Formats: sequence, structure tokens, C-alpha cells
Amino acid sequence: MNMSAVQPITREERRSPSRAAAAAAAGFAGLAAFELALALGAPLGHAAFGGTHTHLPAGLRVVSALAVVIWLLAALVVLRRGGYRVPLISAKVSRAGTWMLTGLLALGTFVNLASPGGWERFLLAPITATLATLCLIIARSRPRATDTAETTGTT
Repeated sequence: MNMSAVQPITREERRSPSRAAAAAAAGFAGLAAFELALALGAPLGHAAFGGTHTHLPAGLRVVSALAVVIWLLAALVVLRRGGYRVPLISAKVSRAGTWMLTGLLALGTFVNLASPGGWERFLLAPITATLATLCLIIARSRPRATDTAETTGTT
């Protein structure tokens, strides 16, 4: 690897993805809490899955339980990409995962906007759009020097 190509990251460059990552992780944690409440039977079904149920049926509760795991993993992925130490997630996974989250959340925004449920259109669509934007900021950020070493196999 050509060491002259490695440029130090300024303090401001380091803070911006870190702040975006923390905000996105908080958003993902909030979505995980919402999905957990749905999985446990809270009467919030009118705000999810098209809004046709007050209490989700058993099959949709399982889907919500799986969503809890996915949202928590998403939080770890963006935190890792944003410069936080997350030993469970590699630099490669965080880079690819953040780009995947950006695309899936953008798609999710349109799905929520098309939903017949008002909560999905007016609350979840803006939340997913915000999270997609934060993930884009994080995904476009420069990797930290330790991430570069990890992905190239150098130390």
C-alpha cells in the first residue's frame, strides 16, 4: 500500500460520521423498541404492517421479533462504520452493510409512503428517509486508518 496516499482525517471529518452514526444507531434502537413492543403484543399494530390490526397476529409478531434483531444489527453496522469500536462487525461488513441499509431504507421510505396506514405514511416514512440520509452520510465517509489496515490485511 502506498503510504503517501493515506491522508490524516481531520477532527471535523471524524466527528461528522460519528455523530451521524450515533444518530442512526439511536433511530435503529427506537425502531427495535417499537418492533419489540409489537412482538410482545402491544396495541400498536395500527402503526405497522398496513395498520389493519390493533394487536398483531402470531405470524406478524414473529416478523416483528426478527425485525428487532435486524435493527439492532443495523445499529452496530453504522456505529462500526462511523468509527466506533464494534468487535463483532468487520470494516468490510460495515462498509457494505451501510450501503445496503441506505438502499433498503430509501426503498422502505417509498413503501411506507404507499401504505394505507396513516402512521406509516406520516411517521415511519420520514423516519426511514432520515435514517437513509444518515446512512448515506456514513457510507460516503472516509474509513479510519485502522479500517483501511483491516481491509487491506496490513497492520
